[in-house]
Amino acid sequence: MKPITKKQSRYRPLLFLFSGLLAMMAVGVVCSLKWGQTYVSWRTLYEAVTYQGSEKSHLYIQTLRLPRALMACLVGMQLALAGLLTQLTTKNPLASPHVFGINAGAALAVVAGLVLLPQSHGGNLGLIGLAFAGATLGALLVWSLAGGGSKQYVFIALAGITIHFLMSSLTEGLIILNQAATDSIMFWLVGSLTHAAWTEVRVILPFFVGGIALFGFMLPSLRLLLLDDEMASGLGQRILIVRGVSMVLVIVLAGSAVALCGPIGFICLLVPHIARALVGGSLAVLAPVTALLGGVLLVFADFVSRFLAFPYESPVGIVTALIGAPFFIYLALRVRGVQG
Repeated sequence: MKPITKKQSRYRPLLFLFSGLLAMMAVGVVCSLKWGQTYVSWRTLYEAVTYQGSEKSHLYIQTLRLPRALMACLVGMQLALAGLLTQLTTKNPLASPHVFGINAGAALAVVAGLVLLPQSHGGNLGLIGLAFAGATLGALLVWSLAGGGSKQYVFIALAGITIHFLMSSLTEGLIILNQAATDSIMFWLVGSLTHAAWTEVRVILPFFVGGIALFGFMLPSLRLLLLDDEMASGLGQRILIVRGVSMVLVIVLAGSAVALCGPIGFICLLVPHIARALVGGSLAVLAPVTALLGGVLLVFADFVSRFLAFPYESPVGIVTALIGAPFFIYLALRVRGVQG
């Protein structure tokens, strides 16, 4: 029997961690498929996921619960990575895509499309197009207000909060002026996976794959964001270009998720900090752990949201807010204590 090398002993805990996260995600998907408003037996569940039956109960799982569970995993991973990128780009541990004005811009554009052009926004792809346009507009406004310089990330945070509240106010104004669409839009604005279907999964999958691929390609450059800007510039690195491309990637990841599921809160903020506490700051390990944790958290949050007002559905954003708000307060106090 060969002895365990030092390299193997170092990677073994990471292997256990990745295996554990994948197992937790699988458990969350199974729970999401098994329990809900309608009772499903284990036999029916097995027949449905293996496509060995075509009864009503099988179709219920195949067309409603299964795409919803997969959507939760994909969106959770996208939002978590978007949050990690935002914190790296702004050098702010309390940052999320809200800081870039991305969520607020995407929400404003989608709500404007749903309210002003209810029959001509082009379905899911049209909503994603609107979300990207709004997210890009919000990000460009924040970027232009922040200006340049070595402390640009400080002004990004300030400008982002301003743009976020401005666009949120405009969104609320559109809703108030159009009472007919208030209920459905308000449910979407809190963040919901209730209407997720295979159509939504097929639409978001290219953005998920493309975003993950671009993230992996940029990983060596993203390490520059861990350095001080002056040090990185002194080493001849184009830190502003890296930060700009990172912002584009945040728009891709967060914009597509917001378009289909609404601005689900606190996943972007919460998950990167949990991942750092588990594996440290090495991006090669931190990024995949962050993504898996995001998927795990959202699929379980969506499962819990079904029972808050049973037998009625609750938006998943309520659950993530209940989890994230206390953590945000703790994190803010911790950051203030460190800086004080």
